[in-house]
Amino acid sequence: MQTASSRQLQNFAIYVLLAIAGVLQAFALAWPFDGASYGQPIAALQLTSLAVLAAVLDRSNSVAQAFWRAWSFASAWLVATFWWLFISMHIYGEMPATLAAAAVTLLAMALALYYALAGAIYRRWCHQGQSVFTRAVSFAALWMLAELLRATLFTGFPWGAIGYAHVDSTLRHWLPWVGIYGVSALVAFACMLVTAKRAEHVEKSSPTWMWALRLALLVGLAYTWSTASTQQPADSQDTSSQALKVALVQGNVPQDLKFGAAIPQAIADYRKELLANTADFMALPETALPVLADNLPEHFWDELKQHFANHQQLALIGVPMREAGPNAQGQLTNSAMALLPNASATNYRYDKHHLVPFGEFVPPMFRWFVDLMRIPLGSFGRGALGQPLLAFKGERIATNICYEDLFGEELAQNFSDPEHSPTLMINLSNIAWFGNTVAIDQHLHISRARAMELGRPMLRATNTGATAIIDAQGVVTHRLASGVQGVLLGEVRGVHSELTPYTQWASKLGLVPLWLLGIATVLAVAALAHRARHGRRRFGP
Repeated sequence: MQTASSRQLQNFAIYVLLAIAGVLQAFALAWPFDGASYGQPIAALQLTSLAVLAAVLDRSNSVAQAFWRAWSFASAWLVATFWWLFISMHIYGEMPATLAAAAVTLLAMALALYYALAGAIYRRWCHQGQSVFTRAVSFAALWMLAELLRATLFTGFPWGAIGYAHVDSTLRHWLPWVGIYGVSALVAFACMLVTAKRAEHVEKSSPTWMWALRLALLVGLAYTWSTASTQQPADSQDTSSQALKVALVQGNVPQDLKFGAAIPQAIADYRKELLANTADFMALPETALPVLADNLPEHFWDELKQHFANHQQLALIGVPMREAGPNAQGQLTNSAMALLPNASATNYRYDKHHLVPFGEFVPPMFRWFVDLMRIPLGSFGRGALGQPLLAFKGERIATNICYEDLFGEELAQNFSDPEHSPTLMINLSNIAWFGNTVAIDQHLHISRARAMELGRPMLRATNTGATAIIDAQGVVTHRLASGVQGVLLGEVRGVHSELTPYTQWASKLGLVPLWLLGIATVLAVAALAHRARHGRRRFGP
């Protein structure tokens, strides 16, 4: 019989194990240590780490125990995922180190509450008297709902969803069907299915509908595997007949100088590159020109506009602007503007829609926190969802800025009219705020997932990395080394084929189908649990 001290020691060991597993799950999203695997996703490590949580949750003795165990795992995972926020707050925002570290930790601990709640509900409604399959389905639905909550509440911060560890695994073939949160649910299902404690008498007496559901799931997995193995290469898709030559400029402007001493040199370097390059399509990063047009050198825009009006070239430039339109309040926007090859063409402008809390807008009651940092251009107006596309040489280009590419359901709004949907996407980013860290590769894998979900290539023009060309299968075909100044030259063909299943439903319904599926599953499991408890009370000894 265990003593109290041995139980305490065992409990402590479990929490240590969960913390280690949580950190390893973060590492699985993009391996953070120097070597051949640096920045790469490791699907097997992700599956192993989440399997630890699944096994521990399934063997928890109480709802409270399951809550705190899931919370410990998720807190460690999230801190280790976006620890680099500390750099933006302390190094560039000049916030005291202890306060910056506390802020990152508290953010992770707060977001971990979603997963803690999922763990508590799992323990409340799932027990070892139910089949392993039922428990696996329940855990998958609850994990997906936790991911959805993190992606939507308070504008959402879904960085590091577990599905991103699978952009190179077999499960990536589910992305065009169910998106990143659907893949996360499949991962959670697999982890619980393997680790849950068996109850033989229940497994043998499962109702017919449960066996039918299992069979349907196996057929679906087999179908996905067969279509993946026969998938055609990108050049056999319905792509543009002529490749677009692109030049993606990586300025590598130091973040601590970007809005100050480095402005003159950055403007001169970007101007020189815009005038010298002969690519069809050039792109500069987010806020490449970090000042308003009125503060640029005299005749700067006139010279560039004249140059591009006389050439069959297009340039897309990240620059802060003022709100446009009759109801504009004169507030700044984080924008991209185009230099077009025809002086009579309609001007193109994109205003960032999904803003970063604290960095681009101030959440209610948090002005005091933002005032502790020195972040320029920290209050932007919000652009509309589903803004006009940029048309050029037969392509329809959809722009997104910085971490907007985390929100696939929002990018999908551009595809609501299939006949005039994007054939190509581009992301302009500046994550120099986070140093030359694994955040760069994490963001690259996020863009790769969007390319697979939406079935369109993604270009990335960034300040410090990862500047890259990604095809519609999520494969990085060209990439510039991070942390260097340079121009990535390459070719890309827009995809004009039919929309992926994910794009079709997400463009019309957003994340609603996943919400409904998750909630319906949880309610069904709750009803089964209630009926089981009621039956035991009525017919038990």
